[in-house]
Amino acid sequence: MQTLKHDWTKEEITAIYNKPFLDLVYEAASIHRENTDYNEVQISSLISIKTGGCAEDCSYCPQAARYHTDVDVQALMKVDQVVDAAKTAKAGGASRLCMGAAWREVRDNRDFDRVIDMVKAVNELDMEVCCTLGMLTENQAQRLADAGLYAYNHNLDTSEEDYKRIISTRTYDDRLNTIKNVRKAKLTVCSGGIVGLGETVADRVSMLQTLANMPKHPESVPINALVPVKGTPLENQPRIPIWEMVRMIATARIVMPKSVVRLSAGRNEMSTLEQAFCFMAGANSIFAGDKLLTTPNPAFVDDMAMFELLGLKTREAFKNGRPENTTKKEVLV
Repeated sequence: MQTLKHDWTKEEITAIYNKPFLDLVYEAASIHRENTDYNEVQISSLISIKTGGCAEDCSYCPQAARYHTDVDVQALMKVDQVVDAAKTAKAGGASRLCMGAAWREVRDNRDFDRVIDMVKAVNELDMEVCCTLGMLTENQAQRLADAGLYAYNHNLDTSEEDYKRIISTRTYDDRLNTIKNVRKAKLTVCSGGIVGLGETVADRVSMLQTLANMPKHPESVPINALVPVKGTPLENQPRIPIWEMVRMIATARIVMPKSVVRLSAGRNEMSTLEQAFCFMAGANSIFAGDKLLTTPNPAFVDDMAMFELLGLKTREAFKNGRPENTTKKEVLV
């Protein structure tokens, strides 16, 4: 079985990425079978608990206040609304609920207090709870951990070298510091990026190197295909070829063999056959439900039909145990 490696060079990762396609997929599939239940896929559900009006300038995001898109600004959801959404997601097969808020950073106010209550409430449903709320201090990460949060999502998006082309309102180090604060709170890390931003292969390799050379690999690595949205600076970007998505997933699987690699945004434009290649190459998680924050996504029923066709099964919650920081019993007290 492959040992975990944290000193990958760009040359090594580039050589993997550029292997003949079928050789690459075969190697990734072999490593996937050695390290995980290869036919088991984690289903996550993603809901936008606070939509639009964000101060950031992420070039791909329709929730930025400065762009003119069809996204309507919506206030922070109520706790009971989130619980209802979580119950619906669980009934559809989801074992994790991720709550996203269009914030630049978390602020210590009543809104954050409400998010803490959301985390506690969803935790009681015996689901893995994930949040993506922007930048986070060490104390805020600990508050989320104490409430029962399982994972925190904070994507790198692209390489450090390419980053300023995509976002100017925060730095790459800001993102890395948030991930460090999440680790200090003993939460699991969900961090990946987006393919199809107009980046180079070198940028993709660099982003994977940053993730794979962290002291501990992210437990979850989302690989998103850009969904161009009218009104954003990247609205005219062409759809990325599926073969490049498969290469990215396969390379992520090889350099981070035990991580959950999530086939994330962009699935709505993929056929069942294209998704099957992604699963073969090492993807073992998806977002399910008819929407990912503000962009379309396949419905639960369609995904279940695909699972039956491909012989896939759903992964139960907390398969690798609960976070070190807490147990369900402690959260409920």
